[in-house]
Amino acid sequence: MSHARSLQRILIAFAMGLAGLLCWPAESHAQTVSGYATVVQGSVLGASGSFADTGPLADTSDAREASLETLSLPSLLSGEALHAAAIGWPDQAYSEASLGSLAMTVAGNGIAADFIMARALAVLGSPGTGTSGIDGLSINGAPVAVSGAPNQVIPILGGRVILNEQQASASGIVVNAVHVIVDGIADVVVASATAGISSGGSTSPLPLPIPPLL
Repeated sequence: MSHARSLQRILIAFAMGLAGLLCWPAESHAQTVSGYATVVQGSVLGASGSFADTGPLADTSDAREASLETLSLPSLLSGEALHAAAIGWPDQAYSEASLGSLAMTVAGNGIAADFIMARALAVLGSPGTGTSGIDGLSINGAPVAVSGAPNQVIPILGGRVILNEQQASASGIVVNAVHVIVDGIADVVVASATAGISSGGSTSPLPLPIPPLL
């Protein structure tokens, strides 16, 4: 997938999400929101780092964005059009992270994908919801059928790859599109989105639908 097409898909998806957010009325009660998005994060042999990282939302009116045109970590990972965003408002929080043209090698395991995206949404009074989109995934040269179900596990040499990893609670959710674990060596997440909201008590409108993957 070309860099231009990956970037176009990311910008369209983000614009759809932002347009939906602006349509919701303000909530009169005080809430606490949390939101965070990172395109690449993890550790390999004790060295850790993150790339295209929004940092956490500060309050219900905060919006954060981070992007990189390309990322190249020699002998480990490369990708294009990295984009992360997190948005808070009085009764909801939303975040997303994505990249194109992933090529990664971890402890001898090769992982590639045309496009990867994670999205997370938390609405006051409702469980957190999330989704992942993974196109053209292959592991060690073999194409992988992505089911779309949460927490799909693919065994690899010395560890596992978890697709659409989701950790949900009553007030929020963490979604990791691709989580690569090689026991004792590496723990790398590609496209991570977190959203949460809590309050002492209030009501909220219906949840904002997560924009469809294009």
